[in-house]
Amino acid sequence: MPGHYIIKKSTAAQPYHFVLRADNNQVILTSENYTTKQGAKDGIASCQINSPLESRYERKKSVASQPYSFVLKAANGQVIGRSENYTSEASRDAGINSVKLNGPTTVIHDQA
Repeated sequence: MPGHYIIKKSTAAQPYHFVLRADNNQVILTSENYTTKQGAKDGIASCQINSPLESRYERKKSVASQPYSFVLKAANGQVIGRSENYTSEASRDAGINSVKLNGPTTVIHDQA
């Protein structure tokens, strides 16, 4: 299965979010929360536009046991989504490359 987005709903105050899954079905990006399903769809559209652009990624490092992560930002600086935590810079950078490759997909599954 090619990379794809899944729109999900929870019981939180802002219940909608999306995940981007790679072709191996692994979650490679998790969005911020949205108050409406349309907000999540707009977030996906922003991800499709911004994910191929290197300048939209902010690489992060912490002192945790898995210290490497990244965020994808829109042109206005707003966070679109966050990665999982990685144990090395190389694995984090591979995650970024996977988002660049899979982010432009138009395949969206609505599970909300």
